[in-house]
Amino acid sequence: MVSMATVKEVGERKLVDNIRNIIRPRSGNTVIGPGDDAAVLKGCTDGTVVISTDVVTKARHFPEGMTFERFGWTAAAVNFSDIVSMGARPLGFLPAVTIPEDEDESSLYDIMSGIDQCCEFCKCDVVGGDTKFGELAVAGTAFGTMEGRRPMTRRGAQPGDIVAVTGTLGDAAAGYFAIKNGLEADDQIFKLMVPVPHMEDGIKLAETGVVHSCMDLSDGLANAACTICQMSRVGMEIEWEFLPVDDETRNILEYCHCDLKDTITRWGGEYELLFTFDKSDIKKLYEAGIAFSIIGVVNNSDEPYLSDGDSRTVMKDGIY
Repeated sequence: MVSMATVKEVGERKLVDNIRNIIRPRSGNTVIGPGDDAAVLKGCTDGTVVISTDVVTKARHFPEGMTFERFGWTAAAVNFSDIVSMGARPLGFLPAVTIPEDEDESSLYDIMSGIDQCCEFCKCDVVGGDTKFGELAVAGTAFGTMEGRRPMTRRGAQPGDIVAVTGTLGDAAAGYFAIKNGLEADDQIFKLMVPVPHMEDGIKLAETGVVHSCMDLSDGLANAACTICQMSRVGMEIEWEFLPVDDETRNILEYCHCDLKDTITRWGGEYELLFTFDKSDIKKLYEAGIAFSIIGVVNNSDEPYLSDGDSRTVMKDGIY
């Protein structure tokens, strides 16, 4: 087995040179990519740029069984998820990586490979970045364009709107607790380790022009519902029995003695989209080919409630 050098032994300049050999060659929207003082992009056909930044750290985003490659993917995915939830098409990504100086150089290359794979999934490039010694973390910045679509924000929910969500809920939490309890749960663990930005759903939702508000569930359903209610000055009535939860996910959480309601509504690590729209526009959403579940309605109160038969409780902020 060939022994790799530490990142300190290799040195920053050589590391950057090696990284440029790992990531894919630039595509059509990258005019000038890694290696220059700054990147030059094209593709902003309507003159607007959508930008988001987020940080992932080993302490918070590196569960047992996580690889450096998947850590890199996650670093890019959390940023892309924020811009696609507004309906943007990704154009590029800038990662700033800090890594302990005694870490094996292959760890850094794996992180960059994971970032590049997520960029490829989102049909864009790593367009630059930075590397420094320090605690393991990736601060990323994603760029995108609306291509003439109206951005979907957290502020537009209106009383009477339908509340809907893409995909299923609780899978990432089930993956986490499956690992902690030594259970086999390949699908749930994969969703925890490899979050997928819902790029096509976000674009399709924005293209319909009927979505009043939208937010991703990276910090959980309850957090998204609370945020939209606060910023739109409305309330919500969410029906527990309407929440889309996979049977296997439910079984895992019950086996691990998790509080189902708290875990499914308040646990983050999911990247589905929560959105609201007028009920008269539901046909347009179905015609756009978007798969979603209706989970409640927007009302005139000032916070979201979770209803389950005779029980009705205020939804609390996230716990992960």
